[in-house]
Amino acid sequence: MNDIFHKIINFINLHSGEEDRLKVLENVKSNISFRGSNFWILACAIVVASVGLNVNSTAVVIGAMLISPLMGPIVGAGFGLGIYDFNLLKKALKNLLIATIVGLVVSTVYFYLSPFKETQSELLSRTSPNIYDIFIAFFGGLVGVIAITRVEKGNPIPGVAIATALMPPLCTAGYGLAIGNFSFFFGAIYLYIINCVFICIATFLIVKYLKYPPVKQIDESREKKVRYAMTSLILVMIIPSVYFAYVLIQDKKFNQKIEFFITDEFTNKGYTILYKKIKTNVSPKKIELVFLAKKTTNEELKILNQRLKAYGIQNTELKIRQDTTDIKKYISSQINNEKSILNKKDLTIIELEKRLKKNSYNNAIILAEAKIIFPEIENLSISNHIYDEKTENPVVVPVMIYKSKKELSKSSKQKLVLWLQQRLSKEKIEIYRQL
Repeated sequence: MNDIFHKIINFINLHSGEEDRLKVLENVKSNISFRGSNFWILACAIVVASVGLNVNSTAVVIGAMLISPLMGPIVGAGFGLGIYDFNLLKKALKNLLIATIVGLVVSTVYFYLSPFKETQSELLSRTSPNIYDIFIAFFGGLVGVIAITRVEKGNPIPGVAIATALMPPLCTAGYGLAIGNFSFFFGAIYLYIINCVFICIATFLIVKYLKYPPVKQIDESREKKVRYAMTSLILVMIIPSVYFAYVLIQDKKFNQKIEFFITDEFTNKGYTILYKKIKTNVSPKKIELVFLAKKTTNEELKILNQRLKAYGIQNTELKIRQDTTDIKKYISSQINNEKSILNKKDLTIIELEKRLKKNSYNNAIILAEAKIIFPEIENLSISNHIYDEKTENPVVVPVMIYKSKKELSKSSKQKLVLWLQQRLSKEKIEIYRQL
């Protein structure tokens, strides 16, 4: 039994494959600073992330996460706490603050100058953090720190950069500042702080688990202060996120009940819904519907409102707009507009076909006939040329270009012109030899 237990312990032991601790600390310290190349990489990553959020491109946002060096000072802060190196902690926090300010400034300037100010889904998803974002940050941070302490770094590092997603919320906060929407700013900056704090906490726990030696011994009271500070910080981060998660879950449950009610009471009975609006930020909550043809009496509406409770939908009022004249007019006008556009296209195509037919000739037949009279002609092409096109009465003259071994004589040209005038029923013809 003991052998099995030891095998399990060895199987999950993090000490196997561990990198030399001095090398790990050197790597951590070298990635803290945002000077030189790191500064430029950070600035470029911010611009890339801002563009990706602006055009709603998930691939571009992921690319920005991969090249972002923001993880460095956060991991450095975790190591500083874990080994009680407060100089390392101060340096890491200072550089993280610099990186955060640079990120906010660059992203704010970008979004302020960008002509596209629409709130895309990639931006919106970073404005309402919840408990699940804490789980992602914490477990993503654990993976990242474990990978940093290994001899073989492996593939986790890029995945951690994507999972912890530090760059997008920072750029979203810049977007909130640029458009003057402070609810966006505070929501995004809160998500950014959650990611930073829980990556740092994950780093602290792994450093403690691997028993990295402290830089200097500290008394028990100071160690307690560090633990209390971290516990307080965790609570400050968790409590609002738990509330947001609860609200999110309740909203999803409410919307699912509404969809079930609408499907069961209307859609399955063959009623076509033209318009649907659900308001959850008022009391009582409101469901507003418009049907294509169904008319509902006040008595039926009262019964439907009572039936909401049977579906578990509380504190909610159902409203059915009966006057659909405006909506029907709108739909009718849209259909008529589409028909009108199609008719215009058809007329344009017909007109173009007429003009093409009017200005083109059957060159193959004319060539076969011309060869009988003028055997020296090898090939020809006739098309209309329009003179004075901008005037009210432009002059249209058929122009023939022929191919022959030598140029036609003057008399042959005159004869050819007369024949073409008769053949094409045109008063004027111009002919040229292909050189």
